[in-house]
Amino acid sequence: MATITTRDGARLTYLDEGTGSPVVLVGGYGMALGAWGEQAVALQASGNRVVRYDRRGHGTSDVSAHGQRMARHGKDVAEVLDALELDDVVLVGASMGASVIWSYVDLFGTDRLRGIVSIDQTPKMINEGDWSLGFYDLTWDTVNAFVTGFPGGHQPFHQIPPPEILQLLMAERTNFDFDIMRPLLRDHTEADWRDVLPLVDVPVLVITGRHSPLWPCESSLYIADTVPNGKAVICEESGHVPFLEQPDVVNDALVQFCR
Repeated sequence: MATITTRDGARLTYLDEGTGSPVVLVGGYGMALGAWGEQAVALQASGNRVVRYDRRGHGTSDVSAHGQRMARHGKDVAEVLDALELDDVVLVGASMGASVIWSYVDLFGTDRLRGIVSIDQTPKMINEGDWSLGFYDLTWDTVNAFVTGFPGGHQPFHQIPPPEILQLLMAERTNFDFDIMRPLLRDHTEADWRDVLPLVDVPVLVITGRHSPLWPCESSLYIADTVPNGKAVICEESGHVPFLEQPDVVNDALVQFCR
């Protein structure tokens, strides 16, 4: 693994593997780059250069309270693209990683992109008014309890992955500090990316689990329906982590989209 140092001094760990059209994998909250292992292999085998990195505060990247907000994480995507001189990129984000991509698009547009993949993430976490596709039972009245109590008893899976995968995930989360990262979780929880979606002028693939325990799969279908060029794939036997629960389905969808 190698590192990139951002302009504000954060050291981000990354893997850059394969050759061909670039795909950048952006992990979710608490997720390290190793969790993308099967997707990285499949994408490389189909002729892609695959970059996966640990976001600040994640995996083996620097752990610091500095920059723990969605805008800074979106800028980190831009700095990864700059450092590795990547253009015509497919950005793939899982869970909060998808929101990081919307932050990037909000700040920098889509000039350097050829596509976006969002894996099981609602564009708005808080339910209010006529919006009921956020995190189950989360309202402005319960935000504080949600942020301070997370992760609590939240179970992300519908199908529990094999023990070796779970052990890998837990080992990679060793450096993750929930207390340091709570400002990022709050910023993410309070964000609303719905106004960004109609401006996305590159193809968007949405992958979601039919049985996500966090929000209804219709939240992802909303994204596919709202962007100008969207498509949805529902993983019928998955919860919030379809790339671990049904990796073959997710890998096939990613490979076809990236082609």
